[in-house]
Amino acid sequence: MLTAEWKQRLEEIQTQWAAIEARIEALKNERKERSAALQGQLFDQYSFLNRAGKSKSLYDIFAPTAFGRPPAGAGECATPKLLQFAFTNGYTPLAMAEFWWGASPKSDIREHKQFYPACAGKCKPILAHMLEGMLMDENPFLQPSKDSAELEIVYEDEYLLVVNKPAGLRSVPGVDIHDSVYSRLKATLVNTEPLLVHRLDMGTSGLLVVAKTHGAHKHIQKQFLDRTISKRYTALLSKPIDQTEGEIALPLCADPFNRPRQLVCFETGKNSITRFKVIERTDATTKVHFWPLTGRTHQLRMHAAHELGLNAPIVGDDLYGTASSRLFLQAAYLAFVHPVTKEKMSFEVGEDF
Repeated sequence: MLTAEWKQRLEEIQTQWAAIEARIEALKNERKERSAALQGQLFDQYSFLNRAGKSKSLYDIFAPTAFGRPPAGAGECATPKLLQFAFTNGYTPLAMAEFWWGASPKSDIREHKQFYPACAGKCKPILAHMLEGMLMDENPFLQPSKDSAELEIVYEDEYLLVVNKPAGLRSVPGVDIHDSVYSRLKATLVNTEPLLVHRLDMGTSGLLVVAKTHGAHKHIQKQFLDRTISKRYTALLSKPIDQTEGEIALPLCADPFNRPRQLVCFETGKNSITRFKVIERTDATTKVHFWPLTGRTHQLRMHAAHELGLNAPIVGDDLYGTASSRLFLQAAYLAFVHPVTKEKMSFEVGEDF
């Protein structure tokens, strides 16, 4: 009897609790809907002018973007506000530049007094509207390299080829730039589709392996996934460092509002490990060898530049340091097993810095 009585009381309490939870969930959804509606009204009222006097709401500006709606903080940066003041008062802007002032944030790489472009996720859509019809300098980062260096083929057989990519050439075509390793090989290979197994940043020079068959591509790609590929990079750092060799472990993730920049995040970042060894020092620079034990986007650049890494950006790094004639980073050594002969193949190219 006692067991049945407590069982009945427990069921009654559980029923009451379920009703309370359902009410809480309904209130959460109502709050979410009301918040979204209020935010939508604010976005619709928050508008920006361009030179022609055309006004466009924040909501309409971001509607065609990948976000579909304005991200938090959109429109709060200095550049849109200063341009809004200028256009409202009939002024014609002559130049604009933004720099970071103060201590660097723990996740990002921002140096005191260093100039940085406007963020791509929040400001770029707004500025595209505000600067519409204005004469502006071409974006130097979207222009093909003036260096006419040819794509050197280091090795080639019927299954694959290894090329020495010059700095300033993309691995694959982009939205604004077609010239790339892929497009050049596509134009020269007869009845063969070049299959890039991996990529190098546009500014990075050095060894890149390209498969000619799907079987070779799958085989070499698996070696990359299994981390049996041997890779070594050479980099020139922008300042002297005290360490002689060591290992850097900083978890990385993409900056959702400023791609392709990366962030250090110990909560959501992916494990990223790099070994390094100093090979040459001067009063102003340090040349190092890098061995990436993982293959994250901008891993070497972030591990070099971040204050929890080497705190010494690679010379010419326009994202995490200071732009120069090129990014002084070279994929100098590459070794893997041939997909057909099963022989170990290794290649090495010297840097020109």
